[in-house]
Amino acid sequence: MNYTFYGTTILCVRKNGVTAIGGDGQVSMGSTILKHTAKKIRKISKYNILAGFAGSTADAMTLFQLFEKKIEQFGGNLSRASVELAQEWRTDKLLRRLEALMIVADLNDSYIISGTGDVVSSDDGILAIGSGGNYALASARSLLKHTNLDAKTIVEESLKIAADICVYTNHHLTIEVIS
Repeated sequence: MNYTFYGTTILCVRKNGVTAIGGDGQVSMGSTILKHTAKKIRKISKYNILAGFAGSTADAMTLFQLFEKKIEQFGGNLSRASVELAQEWRTDKLLRRLEALMIVADLNDSYIISGTGDVVSSDDGILAIGSGGNYALASARSLLKHTNLDAKTIVEESLKIAADICVYTNHHLTIEVIS
C-alpha cells in the first residue's frame, strides 16, 4: 500500500478523551507552490466527527461529500460509514480513479480510508497521511510516549517538525479538536 500523496501532511491524535486532527495549508503542483493557506480539515459538528484529506483537491472534496452522506445515512456511526465509503470507492468505476486519502475520527475511533478498500486504524490513536506523514507520525509517537502534552499540542508540534523536513508541507496549520 502506497499512502504517499505529495503536497500535504495530515495528522490525527486521540488522547485522554480528546481527538485532534491537523494539516498544513500548502498546495503544490510539481515543484511549484500554488497556495499556502488551504484548509484540508473538516468538522461534522452534528456528529462530533473530524476528517482530513491528502491528494488531489477536487478528488478529496468529492470524497468528503460522499463521507458526509455516509455519516448521515448511518446516523453518525463512524466505522460503518468508513467501511461503506471504502467499499463504494473501491467498486465504483468512476470513484476508483480518485486520487486521495482520508483520515476520519471521532472520540473513540480513527481510520485511514483509501480507494483500494482499506480502512485502517492504529494501535495508539495516531494516524498520518501525506508526504510529511511519516515525519509527523514519528514525532507524535515520541511526544505521546515521552511527554504529557495534550492531543492538540502533539498535533501542532508534530506538524511543525514535519514542515521543517518535508518541502511539500508548510507551517500554516489548521487544527480541529473534539472532546
